[in-house]
Amino acid sequence: MIPYPTVQDASVALGRNLTWFETVWFDYSATKSDFHVYCHTILVLFLVFSLAPLPFVFVELTGWFERFKIQPKVKYSLSDMFLCYKEVMKLFLRVVGTLQFVTYPSIQMTGIRSGLPLPSLMEIVAQLVVYFLIEDYTNYWIHRWLHCKWGYEKIHRVHHEYTSPIGYASPYAHWAEVLLLGIPTFLGPAIAPGHIMTFWLWISLRQMEAIETHSGYDLPWTLTKLVPFYGGAEYHDYHHYVGGKSQSNFASVFTYCDYIYGTDKGYRVHKKLLQQIKEEADQKGGRKYD
Repeated sequence: MIPYPTVQDASVALGRNLTWFETVWFDYSATKSDFHVYCHTILVLFLVFSLAPLPFVFVELTGWFERFKIQPKVKYSLSDMFLCYKEVMKLFLRVVGTLQFVTYPSIQMTGIRSGLPLPSLMEIVAQLVVYFLIEDYTNYWIHRWLHCKWGYEKIHRVHHEYTSPIGYASPYAHWAEVLLLGIPTFLGPAIAPGHIMTFWLWISLRQMEAIETHSGYDLPWTLTKLVPFYGGAEYHDYHHYVGGKSQSNFASVFTYCDYIYGTDKGYRVHKKLLQQIKEEADQKGGRKYD
């Protein structure tokens, strides 16, 4: 709860006038407890899980971007995608929703705050970079462990039920996997705690990235064309395509761990073969989309 009764008192305490965003935040959260504010995390995740995949639903149903579909032979109907969404929402309510209540003490201990002042843009960007790097590295090793015989058969196989992933399948997983992979997501904010709004932005961006990675479409304007070592949909799609036997492409966001530890060799061979097939098809006057 913000410890100032009025905007004027908050301005005096900060030694400056509140920004427009700080005034809006004060008006909304001043009378709410820190726990009440933290519970908004459930709403943030619900909106991301529900709305972020919708553009890919439209793309799948219209077929307008068929040439960019990574596995064009696999088609999903509206009912198929809605069934996936329902399963994700069941998991969300049982696991993620419950976690929001039991993890609040850890939020307090790490020092994630909800008061004033709001973080600057540079502070937000710096913390997001740290969060992405920490999550990416720790997620890589947990994901790699999930592909050992026991981890895959008991836990990770659920996520791999979609050998051609769709956006809604991003959080589709065994409840234990949701808990395990929640550790890398929370580790960054625990090490470099910031404002609750930065935390919400972080989990939103991370989930939106995962949804795009599971979209099944390698669109020409994605971050793979702009950010070095960014995985993207095509990179992760290969991991799902190979399935349980995959020992390649464990990357969460960036691909440097796969490159350093040699777990992208299968993918590189696969890409080389596809390029050879494409070149041969072009020489014969045809064209092949894979």
